[in-house]
Amino acid sequence: MVKLSVIVPFYNVQTYAPDTLKSLAANAREDFEFLLVDDCSRDETPQILERAARELPGARLLRHEKNGGLATARNTGLDAARGEYLTFLDGDDWLAPGHLSDLLGAIEELGCDFVRTDHVQCTARARTISRVPHGRRGVVMNPRDVILPADRSTSVDYAYAWAGIYHRRLLDSGVLRFRDGLRTAEDRPWIWRLHREAESMAVVGLLGVFYRRGVASSLTQIGDVRQLDFLRAFDQVIEETAQDRDADTLLPKAVRTYCAIISHHLGSIERFEPQVARALRELSAAALKRMPQDVLREALDSMDVQRASRLRRLRRRPVASGVAA
Repeated sequence: MVKLSVIVPFYNVQTYAPDTLKSLAANAREDFEFLLVDDCSRDETPQILERAARELPGARLLRHEKNGGLATARNTGLDAARGEYLTFLDGDDWLAPGHLSDLLGAIEELGCDFVRTDHVQCTARARTISRVPHGRRGVVMNPRDVILPADRSTSVDYAYAWAGIYHRRLLDSGVLRFRDGLRTAEDRPWIWRLHREAESMAVVGLLGVFYRRGVASSLTQIGDVRQLDFLRAFDQVIEETAQDRDADTLLPKAVRTYCAIISHHLGSIERFEPQVARALRELSAAALKRMPQDVLREALDSMDVQRASRLRRLRRRPVASGVAA
């Protein structure tokens, strides 16, 4: 029986994939499987994965015929997973030896739907600990209870799928799937659904995931049109949260977070290609008009002057009919 399925998408990461795979080997157990998803890489990544499929215990290689993006690649892994528990890793990150066994032990001891962990952020040679924004550790909680408050960073803002482990019942109920085709911010609707629909969670202080920042091929470093997928991702958050039984309570958080992300991108708009920058302004203005206007007004009133002023100016911008993300 497979105890744990580890889903690892790869796309053009020939420089980093060997370290990732080496760290998986240092975590291998006979009851673990590693689902290596090649998202139609065009460098030497496929050859590296072919060797790993032969040499890494429990490895299975899954290939896309065309590039689908991280969300779709994770779904491919989910479709193939056989484990009682599931977790994720990205193809340019790595794990400490034995981390997966520690992670599995934590969720089995706590008996909850999912467990979230801290991680180590790696930028060049610098190492920074990034913690789940919730103080209680090793205590089983209702995931809904840690979505709020609206004006502070909470667990739904810590949207890293690989920073945790999840019981298979979440997969079987559809909660763990990602929106196919999202190229960025794919974790945002996912983490919101997880917190709204799962019944129990816990946070533990394990530090075994190493997240590589500043990778040149990462979408966080690229200012092309794929970055605008954050609008579709947050539209989904707003739409699904508006249908929730606690919509009146939760929507202020969802709207305020969406506004903060729009403001963040506008504040660094010079990194975008010119046509993408124009699209960012137009699509963001349309997004503000789609939001519940009473909730939006309250959100803007609660923000600092610089961000609120930027968003209010954008909100007044004329939008052509039919504009959508």
